[in-house]
Amino acid sequence: MTMKYPIDQPFSLTVEEVAKLVQADTAEGITYYEAKKRSRVYGLNSYKTQKQKSLWLILLYQFKNPIVYLLIAGSLASLYFKDILETTAILAVILINALIGFFMEFQARNSMNALKKMDIVTAKVIRGGKSRSIPSEQLVPGDLIPLEAGDIIPADGRLVAVNRLQCDESSLTGESLPTDKTVETLKKDTVVGDQHNMVFKGTSVINGNGKMVVTGIAANTQLGTITSLVETSVDTITPLDKKLNRLSRKLIWVTLVMTAIFSITGFIQRKAILTIIETSIALAVAAIPEGLPIVATVALSYGMLLMARRNAIVKKLSAVETLGSTGVILTDKTGTLTENKIFTDTLAFPEETVKAQVENNLLKFPNGAVKSAENLDKLLLTGILCNNATIEEKYPEPDQLSGDPVEVALIKTAIAAGLDNHLLSKQFVRIAEVPFSSEIMMMATLHKTSSGYFTAAKGSVERLLDKCNYLQSGAHIKILDSASRKSILLQSEKMAAEGLRVLAFAYRSGNNLDTHNYLNDLIYIGMTGFLDPPRVDIKGAMLSCRKAGIRVVMITGDHPKTALNIARKVSLIDEDDKEVITGTELPRAELLTNDWRQRILAAAVFARVSPKQKLEIAHVFQQAGSIVAMTGDGVNDAPALKNADVGIAMGIRGTQVAKETASIVLKDDSFTSIVQAVAHGREIFQNIQKFVVYLVSCNLSEIFIVTVLGIIIPGATLLPLQILFLNMVTDIFPALALGLGTGDKTVMSRPPRAPGKNIITNKKWLAIALHSASITSTVVIAVVYCKVALHSDDQTCNNIAFITLTLAQLFHVFNMSSEGSGFINNEITRNKWIWIAILICSGLLLLVFALPGLRLVLGLSQLSFKLWLSATTASLLPLVIFQGYKAFQKIYSRES
Repeated sequence: MTMKYPIDQPFSLTVEEVAKLVQADTAEGITYYEAKKRSRVYGLNSYKTQKQKSLWLILLYQFKNPIVYLLIAGSLASLYFKDILETTAILAVILINALIGFFMEFQARNSMNALKKMDIVTAKVIRGGKSRSIPSEQLVPGDLIPLEAGDIIPADGRLVAVNRLQCDESSLTGESLPTDKTVETLKKDTVVGDQHNMVFKGTSVINGNGKMVVTGIAANTQLGTITSLVETSVDTITPLDKKLNRLSRKLIWVTLVMTAIFSITGFIQRKAILTIIETSIALAVAAIPEGLPIVATVALSYGMLLMARRNAIVKKLSAVETLGSTGVILTDKTGTLTENKIFTDTLAFPEETVKAQVENNLLKFPNGAVKSAENLDKLLLTGILCNNATIEEKYPEPDQLSGDPVEVALIKTAIAAGLDNHLLSKQFVRIAEVPFSSEIMMMATLHKTSSGYFTAAKGSVERLLDKCNYLQSGAHIKILDSASRKSILLQSEKMAAEGLRVLAFAYRSGNNLDTHNYLNDLIYIGMTGFLDPPRVDIKGAMLSCRKAGIRVVMITGDHPKTALNIARKVSLIDEDDKEVITGTELPRAELLTNDWRQRILAAAVFARVSPKQKLEIAHVFQQAGSIVAMTGDGVNDAPALKNADVGIAMGIRGTQVAKETASIVLKDDSFTSIVQAVAHGREIFQNIQKFVVYLVSCNLSEIFIVTVLGIIIPGATLLPLQILFLNMVTDIFPALALGLGTGDKTVMSRPPRAPGKNIITNKKWLAIALHSASITSTVVIAVVYCKVALHSDDQTCNNIAFITLTLAQLFHVFNMSSEGSGFINNEITRNKWIWIAILICSGLLLLVFALPGLRLVLGLSQLSFKLWLSATTASLLPLVIFQGYKAFQKIYSRES
């Protein structure tokens, strides 16, 4: 029988019928060779995304700008007055500006595409009986997919096995409650929301586990059908865009005022109407940095690529700006502050506690043999049975264990002791499971054996003891009395205080087990203490956070003493600090008093915290005015990640739900990468702030110069085309170079930036005003000197104004270095792009004077060396003045 695809209403067919139609093996899966054949026939499991704008459309969009409309109006006015040269030159400027904008937007798009390629969604699949991880787009009809809590469903599929499986299908059906899944056959024409034997691409598993056979990929999924109906997308305005828009509105008002002053002066001086119109248009262009949004996009996307190289994939542009304002980082412990390389360190039985270690695949006991041999055997057996870690084939790499690090450590310990996990899985056939959840804090499995049933359970010491009535003591089974319970709890406290992650084990066997309620009346075996050492680089990261004014708070589900021990080792808290708030202490959100809020805000360690409480803690910090970054890896962390200002998911151990919800994904799960991402977020915003200050101060100086010269020496006033050329030469390249800088070394030595602050603060506006005034004064002084002292004509004075302004603006880029930095060695002088931009702009300036045609168009003439020297000397004055002021400030601050 040939394979049938797509299948019509697979939910109305039995598991066997579906498997037969798609030629699937519900135990072993299809072979790798068969998957390649099907991929060629049915294509990739990816639906068409929103089509990107064509290159021609990107180019046309460069002309969709009110400034361009003004320039076109000016060219038409020139044409009306039969000034063909002026008309041609203005149109050429429009085209060049459009080409520059096109090039930068094209580069920004390429950068964003590169980022998307870094975030590939993977899926587990069973092929030829082996479990492997592959990119989800390589799934084919008939693939067998194992499902666990936290997984994003990678395709549509018919369920073939379920164990308390629940899925969140709210994104597809709008139903907020989780859906319980089954394998039972349903009636035909059952609506999607009631198809309980199906799972759908893009939804998520929130509880239990199961297996599915893929029945739909790409466009043949429910999500693909919906996606195909959406042909347009809405561009969202980021907070940064809003701030840039507010800035532009302010500049428009400044432009209108200055243009009105110039126009009135022009009429009084009886200038030609065409000159007044063209210069007014040029003033508008000079004041509005039209390339600002594009330069900002390039700076953000370039910065995001650099962050990706530092192991932080930023999925949302707005997250970059928010990172710079982060004041509180709420972090989990395992794998973020620690290595997440868990291994068995201590075994604690009712009669003894021993140290253990695995070396060369052998279980060794450094302090001598174990006396409680029966307890050891039962604990290892329980650990290997109550376990979902798997042998995973990562093609083309060799087989390896995958799953929860604790479960991996348990299997490694059992194998090192001589147990055969494959043989045991056949002797103890699993028939039921109670999956681990943060509510019950334990896991249990029920197995069928040749002699009856066997229950294996593991979990937190407190919770598991509640399910135990007996304990194993050597070859004997004893009643678990209150004294024994107290002794066990004290031993677990002692182990936790040593920084160990403690897990208790229990079992039950016999023919008379209640197979529906088997997690009761258990026999306690003992405890295992797992060691997860702190990352070696954490202390430096913690110190960086303190210098940067960022509070770090640990929120973990682990034991309070374990949490405190790790917090001390990573320098999160001082050695004598014993304050830890547990989840059992925390009142419900609606019952929080002011005292409790203050206590939460002052705490650095939270233990035994549920996912809901994690979200409530974040809300307390947010209500106090802090920008909160939060880490998470599990499906239960998704609400907290979504509601945090910056959600950070773990890329290695994080579930797909967490990674899809978060705005940042860490490729190495390291806290140090979070700190580096915050630092880089600050650098990016600092770069944006620098080029905004640079552009605005340069453009305002052009406005002031035209206005002042138009009043005192009308013949020396800058021409419209000269101003347009200046915008291209001194705006685009230096501003772009500032946007690509690496930031100064003191970026993490300052407190977080207030989130509501504008890009240009009052202090920055004052600096802009001083910069603009100094450049304006320099140009006016140079022109007056040439007019009065050298008796130059109006055209020569105009040329001097043009050269002085051009060079002054180029030198002005060095004034953008941070306060307190040196003149020779700072983030500007170390930025190679700055030097490249200056070389390009200087070359263009010399080219203009070298080519007669360009000189004619811009109203320039050849000048003597003396005049060039005068203009160059004058152009250095703003740089000398401000660097001298900085040096004075530096000396004064040292003395005080």
